[in-house]
Amino acid sequence: MTTPLPDGLVLRTARPADLDQIGELLIARGEESDALDHRLVVHDDALGWPACAVVADGDRVVSTATLLDETVRVGDVVLPAGQVELVATAVGHEGRGLVRALMGWAHERSARRGHVLQVMIGIPYFYRLFGYEYAIDIPRARVLLPGAGANAPAGSRAPTHVPPPGTVRRATAADLPAVTALQDAAQAGVDVAVPHPEPRTRWLLAHDASVTWVLERDGAVAASARVRTDDDGILVAEPAARDAGAADALLAALAADAPEVRVVHRAGTVTGDAWSALLAPAGDGADQYYARIARPELVLDALRPVLHARLARAGLLGADRDLVVSTFGRHYRMPLTAAGIGPVTVGGPMQGPGAVGGAGVAPDRLPALLLGPLGLAGLARRHPDVYAGPDAATYEALFPPLTADLLTYYLPW
Repeated sequence: MTTPLPDGLVLRTARPADLDQIGELLIARGEESDALDHRLVVHDDALGWPACAVVADGDRVVSTATLLDETVRVGDVVLPAGQVELVATAVGHEGRGLVRALMGWAHERSARRGHVLQVMIGIPYFYRLFGYEYAIDIPRARVLLPGAGANAPAGSRAPTHVPPPGTVRRATAADLPAVTALQDAAQAGVDVAVPHPEPRTRWLLAHDASVTWVLERDGAVAASARVRTDDDGILVAEPAARDAGAADALLAALAADAPEVRVVHRAGTVTGDAWSALLAPAGDGADQYYARIARPELVLDALRPVLHARLARAGLLGADRDLVVSTFGRHYRMPLTAAGIGPVTVGGPMQGPGAVGGAGVAPDRLPALLLGPLGLAGLARRHPDVYAGPDAATYEALFPPLTADLLTYYLPW
């Protein structure tokens, strides 16, 4: 794939000969570990070089981006998704639309690979320029309270469960099935989940930007966490455990020598319940994942079983009728019967969906409606261009507040 750009620049698929230049560019504009992350992606058969594109100025690579494969589970439905990562542009070539061109490449490739949406962590605001909107809450890291670590003085706050014997060590490739099973269990109770794809579980073991630790007990992995270290201390992310004792033993070992410990609190999980009382309240502010839904009909169509189940649980099936959701410039109609929700049909502009008993949502609010923590009712309280229409009970049951847990390549700051 080669696409000419203005000023003699060329956007093309990356090549093995570009490896060193891409690595140097990623390090110059990002982190030392980014070059290794890129190398792991392009040298892995799961994605390889077609997953990366560059903009070249003659023989020089001046911008790059990589598209990763993801899945987003909503209820029992798994949506294929993409995530754009490892984006960088050389100083002197900024402001020339190179990232926009690369994002266009990534979105086209994502569609060809069957992805129906994209999710990502990104710098504030910037990716809204390319169709992304903030949609899914990122749990804020909470500080481990003084005295809650392994070296707590007598009588101070400490883990409440007696940790059984165990060994804490770095994870190896042999541990990955057990670590994945722990993560699957931790995510089982949430409405929206993004697990680590199998290739990424291998990539994460190969770099030191974060380290995956496991607690081994009776010859089996009983707990795991992904830890990032900085000058202030450690961040404990993606914690998962079989039981509270294993959770406390892992935390005690990880916290033993750290000046400060911050923990990503996963509410409703084994570690979340075991550690909640040990953590300071979350700070102020909001962190969210970006999401992009270019063709809402594809996502709505895939989610039909989930939507029907929500109405059935709410006792709102009743007479056969059409469900209508308008994004004002377009509208989406779904026939509802007791047997299920039929295929989505797309119509033209509809400024007043309430007139046909439907709901309205601005297109940039749609990712938050389908994936986020506010639901239709919460969004409607905040945004006048989101409303349930005359049949509020039906549409608020269709689009309730959702809990979420996303595992991504890079840990949130």
